[in-house]
Amino acid sequence: MSNIVWHKTTIKKSDREYKLKQKSFVLWFTGLSASGKSTIANAVEKKLYDLKFNTYLLDGDNVRHGLNKDLGFDEKSRIENIRRVGETAKLFNDAGLIILTAFISPFISDRKLVRNLFEKGKFLEVYVDASLETCEKRDPKGFYKKARKGEIKNFTGISSPYEPPKNPEIYVSNNGLSIDKISQEIIEYLKKNKYI
Repeated sequence: MSNIVWHKTTIKKSDREYKLKQKSFVLWFTGLSASGKSTIANAVEKKLYDLKFNTYLLDGDNVRHGLNKDLGFDEKSRIENIRRVGETAKLFNDAGLIILTAFISPFISDRKLVRNLFEKGKFLEVYVDASLETCEKRDPKGFYKKARKGEIKNFTGISSPYEPPKNPEIYVSNNGLSIDKISQEIIEYLKKNKYI
């Protein structure tokens, strides 16, 4: 790394934000599999789009089709998965965009590592809280059933822990509320705190 030097550019993030007429920040959705992270992140992005904001959604499954297709699901690979997504979100943040990410990201230490990539106030942790029972009932991909049978190793909530955020910027409970209502709560938070 001693032969690598950061190349300074003329156009800064503040210039891009000015041109896009918005503040850039990251909404980091975390929670158990089937908690509704992707669905809620998608609904929030649609509301932001309708309000004329420039956004990009990084989804856990979608990223593993390309950027992270070489990674498995062992602990080392999962940590690298989150590291790469954090660095990608940082680049999009520098581009002046509002980034939404939907990743289980089960470990507090990994989420802290990503948070530390951003300036203060640019990283908003969104904890989508749904009980394990609720997530198992939903189980749209059949992963919980497979994990209970031992067919999937290191599955969060079953054979691998999930460490909930202690102080997320945004907390939403997804145990029965409508997606529209939950996503609107997040939009209201962003308005109240002058992110949008």
